[in-house]
Amino acid sequence: MMISDLNDFDNTFVVVQPDEDDPAWFVSVAVLDDGGYEIVRRDSTRNEHEVTTATSIDHIARDLTIWMAARDFPGRPTTQVNDF
Repeated sequence: MMISDLNDFDNTFVVVQPDEDDPAWFVSVAVLDDGGYEIVRRDSTRNEHEVTTATSIDHIARDLTIWMAARDFPGRPTTQVNDF
């Protein structure tokens, strides 16, 4: 689903979270009645909870991609730094 697919009739929000029983983090994007979007970011392992609003789909997608890339994903290998 794309953020641009959201509307105020039948697709009012989208939630992204890890596929596990008790996910440590999630992000949601919801359509606001007066236009724009409400973005909620929550990460219990980092004690983060942020609610913002925005109107630019491109800006929202960019910010959420960066934010989610920094989260822990089950089964993802840990990052290793190699000195060259």
